[in-house]
Parts: sequence; structure tokens; C-alpha cells
Amino acid sequence: MHFISKKLYTTSVGLLLLLAFFYAKAAGIANNVEPLVLRAEKLPFTPKEFYVADIIDDRSDRKAVAYLLPVGGAGKAQAVDLQGGAPTALRTFIQKSLPANKTLRPVIIRLKELQVKETPTAAGRVAGNISVIMSFEMEREGEMVPLLQYKGGGRYERSASRNEVTEPAMRQSIVEALRYLNTWMDREANTNPRLAKGIKVSFTDYTAPADQDTVFYDPNRPLSWNDFRADINKTSRFSATVFPSFAYEGQTEVRDGIIHLNLNMMVYVLKSSSWVKENAKDPYGLNHEQRHFDIVKLVSERFKQKIKPEDLSLADYNSNIQYLFIESFREMNQLQEQYDSETRHGLDKAAQDSWNQRLDKELKVMGVK
Repeated sequence: MHFISKKLYTTSVGLLLLLAFFYAKAAGIANNVEPLVLRAEKLPFTPKEFYVADIIDDRSDRKAVAYLLPVGGAGKAQAVDLQGGAPTALRTFIQKSLPANKTLRPVIIRLKELQVKETPTAAGRVAGNISVIMSFEMEREGEMVPLLQYKGGGRYERSASRNEVTEPAMRQSIVEALRYLNTWMDREANTNPRLAKGIKVSFTDYTAPADQDTVFYDPNRPLSWNDFRADINKTSRFSATVFPSFAYEGQTEVRDGIIHLNLNMMVYVLKSSSWVKENAKDPYGLNHEQRHFDIVKLVSERFKQKIKPEDLSLADYNSNIQYLFIESFREMNQLQEQYDSETRHGLDKAAQDSWNQRLDKELKVMGVK
């Protein structure tokens, strides 16, 4: 008996839910609440820099896009959605109204807000207020690049007895958001790094007359003993010490949608860090120190070769280059240690001659000598 009673109770609940469903459906038909249908139209502009790849619904309130007063009678505003829901309706509208050239930049629309609210006016009419908020992003190298945000909307007024303006007014607000995006893209496409489609890298070598403390590498201006101006380290077992290094400065300009990056290379010796003992100032010793300078120049040329545009991220090429620079800096230190070890700091003349030939040959291949 207890089992039968439970079954009857469950059936009663199901019947109540079914009746409630039919009641709600009947009430909707009676109030004539139909979804809004965005009518496709040929827009007065054609995108030349982008196409809409997708629409993402980021609204905090996704229940409905409109709260409309009943036509022909009093009552509270009723929730009315776009046919198929806002994202689907917008996709369909854009696909039919805006040509999609998929060779252009793919833009994703994030729908933040799309809402119409109607209120009665003192004159017995109905006022509508439309709010549209969209953010636009671009898909590039597998990542999303934020572009801009649009906030807009509009107002309308209609008769309380008929409604023929809500859909056209909402559609016009959406079109204005797309027009805003199109205008911005046309203006920014050639010069904005966020819209860049590629990168080109060029190099210059910084050369200048030696100033008070710095000698920049110049094959026509080798080191002289006058460049060794630091106080002599009298306790050192070495006859001379030179401190060459290298660095770069980058300048960028976006032209025709391409990032043009110029790296100005600086290979230098600091006079205030280099010293020589008086009894060591001979051509052989100076050549040994010059070869330390040549090694840095060689590494800087190899650094240039490592930088390949196809391997650089458009979003973070600076980090890519900085990583390669650190690797080259390690290579420079390793080569300097190898050079001093094999030549025994210049004491092994045969090894020194071998390094002289090696460096001259490699620098010649690099176009330096």
C-alpha cells in the first residue's frame, strides 16, 4: 500500500507541471509575445581590413534582449528575445549583411550588452531606450589581441497601439557598432602594431668617433694602447686587460601593416675598464687584446643571423630577441674563455696565430673584414 501511494503522488506532481507548462504557453500566445527577428540588409560599407569570425556572448543578463510594453493595452513590460537567441541572431544578421573575406583579419565580437527597455510616456506613447556594448578582439598567432570597445545605443518613441520601430531601431544600433569598428580598422590598419600582419628586421652598426670613454668597433679603427686608460692592476699576473662587450637598441615603425624593426648594434670597449702595464706595450700584445674585441664583433654578427622574422612573435618579439641576446652573451663569454685558454693569454704564439687566422676568416665571411 505504501508503494502504491508513492506512485500516485509522483504522477500528480507530473500532471501539475504539465498543466503549468500549457498555461504558460497559452498565456504567451494570448499576449502575442513573438521573438524579434533581425532583418538582413546590405550595409553601406564593406570591410577591407577584417571579417567577423565569431560572436561570443559575454552578457551578464542573457534572459532577453528586450523588455517591451504590450501593444494595444496596459500591462507590465514583457521579456522578448531575438529569434534563436542574441548570439545566433547576430551571427545570422552579420553573415547575410556583411561580406566575409577570410583572407582579412579575423575579428571576434564579445557582446557585453544588448538591451531594449520601454517605458510609458506622459503623452500616452511608449519610449524605448537601446543600449549596445561590444568589445572587439583579433585572433593572431593563436592568441586573442584586444582592439577596442564600443558603447552606444539609441532612443525611439512609438504609438502605444502598434510597434513597428523596435527591430529597426535595434538593428540600426548594431549597424552603428559595426560601422564604428570598420572606421577604426580602416584608420589603424597600416600603423597600429596590434593589427600588424608581419615583421621585418634590419640591422645597423653603430660607428662613431671614440668619445672620452668608449671605442665602438670599426675595422678601420683598431684598438691602440692609448685606449687602455684604467689604473694598472699591479698585483695581476697579466700584462693587460680589455673589457669589450655588445648591446643593441631597437626602433620600430609600422608601415602598411608590417612592423619594421631596426636593431642598432653596438660593439664597444670601455677605456676606463681597460689597462696595460708599461713594459707590455708591444704590437704582439695589442693584437692579442684586439682579438678579444674581434670575438665580440663575431658573436654580434652571429646574433644577427639568429634573428629570423618568421620565428618572432608579433605580440612579444622583444622577449624573443632578448632571449637570443642572452644566449649570444653566454656564447661571447665562452669564446673569450676558450681563446685565452688555448692561447694561454697570448703566451702560445702558435695558438695565437691559429686564432688570428680563424677570426680573420670568420669575420670576412660575415662581411666585416
